[in-house]
Amino acid sequence: MEKKVLAKEDQERLLQTLKERFEQNMERHKGLTWDSVQARLEVNPAGLWSLHEMERTGGEPDVVGVDEQTGGYIFVDCAKETPSGRTNLCYDDEALESRKKNKPTGSALGMAKAMGIEILTEEEYFKLQELGEFDNKTSSWVYTPQELRKLGGALFGDRRFGRVFIYHNGAESYYSARGFRGKIQV
Repeated sequence: MEKKVLAKEDQERLLQTLKERFEQNMERHKGLTWDSVQARLEVNPAGLWSLHEMERTGGEPDVVGVDEQTGGYIFVDCAKETPSGRTNLCYDDEALESRKKNKPTGSALGMAKAMGIEILTEEEYFKLQELGEFDNKTSSWVYTPQELRKLGGALFGDRRFGRVFIYHNGAESYYSARGFRGKIQV
């Protein structure tokens, strides 16, 4: 298996970007300090690699909380619109395989797995929207419960008219304005 580790200069550049975003958006992580976040990141090369992938694809990851059981910092894509490097994706690999014509470039769940992250649940998507206004012009796939997925559907969310909505679509559908938002605990 390929070891996913950033080069030293990429690591330094990423840490600087994350620090600046952290300091510019303190309302997302009240009571937390950058030094404690950075210390945890520096001993987690796989987590740094995944955060780099989130950044590289336009996600603008930032800390939005701490897991009470593990003490791990929870990073979520906080780009105003769905990450631009993760659009034109159907929901999962099953949906991708079902398309016979005009296949998308991949699937949201497949790309998230390759990046070492998970897509947001409905609950996490709503919590993110409490921290700001996201997806006013785009939409993002969210984790779909198996009972719905077995019926061929998948869920996505967006913000329109000052409200957050969760909708459904066929899991095999894909659009240039729909991607996915990810999370990782480091």
